[in-house]
Amino acid sequence: MNIIKLDAIPSTNIYLKELVSQLPLENYTVVVAENQTQGRGQRGSKWVSEVGSNLTFSVLIKDLLLKVEDIFSLNIMISVSIFKALESLKINSLAIKWPNDILAGNKKIGGILIENTFKSNGDVLSIVGIGLNVNQKNFIDYPQASSLAVVAGREFDKEQLLVAVVEKIIFYSNKLRNDGAVEIWNDYHAALFKREVPIMFELPSKKKFLGMIQSVTPIGELQLIKEDQSVHRFRLKEIKMLY
Repeated sequence: MNIIKLDAIPSTNIYLKELVSQLPLENYTVVVAENQTQGRGQRGSKWVSEVGSNLTFSVLIKDLLLKVEDIFSLNIMISVSIFKALESLKINSLAIKWPNDILAGNKKIGGILIENTFKSNGDVLSIVGIGLNVNQKNFIDYPQASSLAVVAGREFDKEQLLVAVVEKIIFYSNKLRNDGAVEIWNDYHAALFKREVPIMFELPSKKKFLGMIQSVTPIGELQLIKEDQSVHRFRLKEIKMLY
């Protein structure tokens, strides 16, 4: 496992992307930084992390996806890998919030940002950025966030946690390569936050409605059933979960 440790950089994803364009890096090369000054999350949001307390890292994944249609399976696989790594540490009340936020006790403790490069020969190269709140305890400005230390009541060795997560990513990557997609998707749905529980959703128009999550489609759409039993599918920016 090739781990590149850095002090402060704008973004581990950007750094790894530039590095792989210059050097023949081995699969699952990891770049980890104590301070990521321009970390990004889903929907273009900024990932804010207390310096030295958390894990911010990126993983290079090559030769995994065979076609563009399989891209969301990579999101699923990474989510499940992190979930299983944390589950092995006896973290309680874990869940995956669609599409790939990691929750504990209904609060966000981790996020994922995957950037894919499509080569002319059909290969897909993926840079998987992961942020995990580990030992940070102050979330006054971020009431929907928490950390492993807060949830578990103890601090964690960040390096051991990093290795545990990357080992799970390698394990589930190999499973995905060897026709294990159905099992991974089953694990994802079993961990899906608020699945089959009536909750409120909000559309971009600010209109709210009660719905129940049924599943996530192979292309990443959230499939809901409304009170009138009608079934609807939504993409990431088309709906907001209120909880």
